[in-house]
Amino acid sequence: MIGKLTGRLDEIGPDWVVIDCCGVGYIAFCPGRTLDRLPGRGEPVSLMIETVVREDLIRLYGFMTAAERDWFRLVQTVQGVGAKVALALLTTLEPDALGRAIALQDKAAVARTPGIGPKLAQRIVLELKDKVPAGIIAELPNAKIAGPRAPKGAASEAVSALVNLGYGQSEAANAVAQALRFEA
Repeated sequence: MIGKLTGRLDEIGPDWVVIDCCGVGYIAFCPGRTLDRLPGRGEPVSLMIETVVREDLIRLYGFMTAAERDWFRLVQTVQGVGAKVALALLTTLEPDALGRAIALQDKAAVARTPGIGPKLAQRIVLELKDKVPAGIIAELPNAKIAGPRAPKGAASEAVSALVNLGYGQSEAANAVAQALRFEA
């Protein structure tokens, strides 16, 4: 299995790149956000890789960060979501934004992705709501707790505290999100 590629950027396509590693060119399919952050042709590049091996093909998917790769893997556990939809989702939403959308059950944010309709967005949110890491719940924009702006990480600490008290991950995330919206 290939987990990382480091070499020189040889070619960029609409949804793929070719990375030259010591004379061997590897094609890696990438989300748009990864393609946008790549250096110019001939420049050094390093991508985290998800290798998919099937009976009839071997395909590489490249990501700038391990978080993107991990979300790519996780999203594909939902029925009806394949690699193409997972790449489109990661093109539309950054990993943190995707985590918040799932934790807050924001189907509309997920449905903004081309190829994802309301029903699939709802399935993604429902099936992944308990799989979002506690640390992914970040401070919501312009949210206030008891007047002044809460310190960074306060929301994720609150979610963690509720989980430690026995609440489910999604239940805790929703409670904190509601509290932050109420105080905003």
